[in-house]
Amino acid sequence: MSFIITRSDLLAPRKEQVDSLMPYLVEVLRDALGNTARDIRLGNVRCVSSKRGWWTKEVKEAIWDRGGAGWMVGKVNVGKSNLLECIFPKGRNQEVESHSLLHATKPDFSGNAIESSPTSLIAINTPEQDSLVAASPQNENNAMLEISLLPPAPPEERFPIMPIVSSIPGTTASPIRLLFGSGKGELIDLPGLARDSLDEHVLDEHKQDMVMRHRVTPDKLTIKPGQSLLVGGLLRITPTNPDQPLLAYPFLPFKCHVTSTEKAISLQNGEGPSGVPTLAKPGVGDLVRSAGVFKLRWDVTKQRAGPLTRTSAVGLKVQTLPFVVFSADILIEGCGWIELVVQVRKRAIESHANDSEGTHGSAHFPGIEVFSPNGEHVGFRRPMNAWLSGGPKPVAVANRTARPRRSMKGVKKNLKKLARAATGL
Repeated sequence: MSFIITRSDLLAPRKEQVDSLMPYLVEVLRDALGNTARDIRLGNVRCVSSKRGWWTKEVKEAIWDRGGAGWMVGKVNVGKSNLLECIFPKGRNQEVESHSLLHATKPDFSGNAIESSPTSLIAINTPEQDSLVAASPQNENNAMLEISLLPPAPPEERFPIMPIVSSIPGTTASPIRLLFGSGKGELIDLPGLARDSLDEHVLDEHKQDMVMRHRVTPDKLTIKPGQSLLVGGLLRITPTNPDQPLLAYPFLPFKCHVTSTEKAISLQNGEGPSGVPTLAKPGVGDLVRSAGVFKLRWDVTKQRAGPLTRTSAVGLKVQTLPFVVFSADILIEGCGWIELVVQVRKRAIESHANDSEGTHGSAHFPGIEVFSPNGEHVGFRRPMNAWLSGGPKPVAVANRTARPRRSMKGVKKNLKKLARAATGL
């Protein structure tokens, strides 16, 4: 079994950046599999992009070398049909020699048996032969195939018709079998595994807006004390530490809105008119429940410190900094994720540890509470730091070749003052 991560072009703009995320993706997969996967090697994890063609050739060659049946299993709208079109070994059918075909016989009207052409596969048996065929084990296997959930295998073609690729869930309604290599193997595209999703609470005209088709460059949103983040009118993210500002980077195909917590609650419940656009159906506010409190417990100080720890700039050690930066990713089912970052002073952490009698639990980590329909459709994972890798890499001050342009603010005003002083006005 292989784990294939599709649509990797949504993670970073360049293939090299996606390749550098492979250790992170393996660790996230281990976290999802639980404690039983801590000792599993997981050397069969691949990250591909059908749109950009990243690593699809390697997967195609692996399928051809292995042969046999390959089953594609996954959730709806993860790109299985699009991936099948890229990794299916087209045009590799081995030429079948004519002497390897069966020579069948068929009787003519005079009762004499004549030999058929070399390409004929038709044979008419006698009643005794039919009884032997019916009792053969191969016929029992064929009977089992008739009650199988898979459709019958279609004729093998060098360039078969590929499945329809669409962003609408449920386009692949039944299993699709495609044979290759003159019986060497086949690929089976199964229908997506559907379950209760966030789309059930979205207006019909906005359901296509929930699908991320291109990589998103998010805006940096600041959640100040007393504010909350409203996600499409469907979800609300409220910090549990009201005295700490929070940074949010929504990697979502729709806009998010920062407002006061009281206004966010009324907007999510659908109370009163507002100019904030919403994707939720009427009445969804009655289903809103708390999805839980999530702690931002991953330390990303080294990645977020910037020039303070850069060797070409200040060059400080992370241990000497007076603050710690914590981060986490909040997953929105079927849409994307939101990267949350908060900076905490070490003095506050130490004082909290002293109040807790030296216990080192998760209480000192900053947290957020998420409210969603029925308290579902929300996940949690370690941060990817996609904001740092998604944009252009900043140039260090030591490597800059040109001086920055002088600010012209107030220059004309000062020139007018000098002109008045020279004329004596």
